[in-house]
Amino acid sequence: MRRTYALVNVAIALMVDPTGRHWGYELSKLSGVRSGVMYPLLQRMLDEGWLADGWEDQAQTGRAKRPPRRYYELTDAGKLALGAVIAEARRDARFAPLTAPRLIGGQA
Repeated sequence: MRRTYALVNVAIALMVDPTGRHWGYELSKLSGVRSGVMYPLLQRMLDEGWLADGWEDQAQTGRAKRPPRRYYELTDAGKLALGAVIAEARRDARFAPLTAPRLIGGQA
């Protein structure tokens, strides 16, 4: 997959909690990537096998008045691939503002 600002930003957002479930809206807010770019990128990550997806169980959430939300979870392959994306971005001057230590893992 081509290394873009959107990919690096979304990779960083996903790797904040690599074992959690992520919602598209949450990822958009965390990464600053607008939905028109976010959802095609998430689909490419699904196609690559980097993400698994599912739909929230509304019976458990008690929110039956709205449509169910789709969630995304990193696969083991996705954790490795996105870790590599971030590592490569750290070595590439184009991505320096995105990969500053304060943005990744809360390091100062």
